Amino acid sequence: MKILITGANGQLGRETVLALQADGVSHIALGRDDVDFARPDTVAEAIAGYAADWVINCAAYTGVDKAEEERELAFTVNSDAARAVAEGVKRSGGKLLHVSTDFVFGGERSRPYEENSATGPLGVYGQSKLAGERAVREVLPEAIILRTAWVYGVHGHNFVKTMLRLAAERPELRVVDDQVGTPSWTSDIAKAMLRLIAVEAAGTYQFTNEGVASWYDFAHAILACARQAGVPLVAERIVPIPTADFPSPAQRPAYSIMSKARIRRLLDYDIPHWRDSLRAMLDQLVSHSASGSDAGEGT
Repeated sequence: MKILITGANGQLGRETVLALQADGVSHIALGRDDVDFARPDTVAEAIAGYAADWVINCAAYTGVDKAEEERELAFTVNSDAARAVAEGVKRSGGKLLHVSTDFVFGGERSRPYEENSATGPLGVYGQSKLAGERAVREVLPEAIILRTAWVYGVHGHNFVKTMLRLAAERPELRVVDDQVGTPSWTSDIAKAMLRLIAVEAAGTYQFTNEGVASWYDFAHAILACARQAGVPLVAERIVPIPTADFPSPAQRPAYSIMSKARIRRLLDYDIPHWRDSLRAMLDQLVSHSASGSDAGEGT
């Protein structure tokens, strides 16, 4: 089997490449220099040309706040290019796994969202990702769409690395405590994607780690685990604040918990709790730093 990964330089794409390498699976890793998602007219032909058995589409416009200013670009990358990927896969006779997000929901519930729950994105980013889901479905009804949330890992920009940087510089951190979700480690997401491919799944699934946290809870755990791992920090306090005290261009869902019942039934997967995965990720990050390995920022 040959698997093609788009967005291979991003945090999830890079983790997926590493998982494929570890499993000895033949793969092709495409970054922004290889296929330009800002030019959807070139994407289908490029994807079809590789004739992969599976394509994992990790490429996306992920700037939640910036998307409010760059609506056209966000829709071009997240919807138009997603459709083009599906068209390329269909042309070559392959199969597709397309990565989506909890931002397709509005966050107004107080119980987990199922795959078929009513959507209602609050901002341009979520709207563009929902449009991408629909575009993929129109071209390849049997494609896998995998929604995930609160993604972090050793590679790329994410909340964990931001908290560590700020905690090394400031005695006090102020973190939102009225948005609730589930932190999700790229390593666990990558494993879930490869398991879905292995069983040749089809349809929409949702995957995060287990457990629930606010951003404030997550920040507390990050600093506690980092200190246990020997990371030097100067931060002494984390102050909980409401979303209203941290204004941003894009509105974010207050509640982002997604049901994993469907993927759990299919894969018989013992999904790790987010706290356990956070400790594993920080151990990996410290190991990378000590060895001088590349764990730098991706896109």
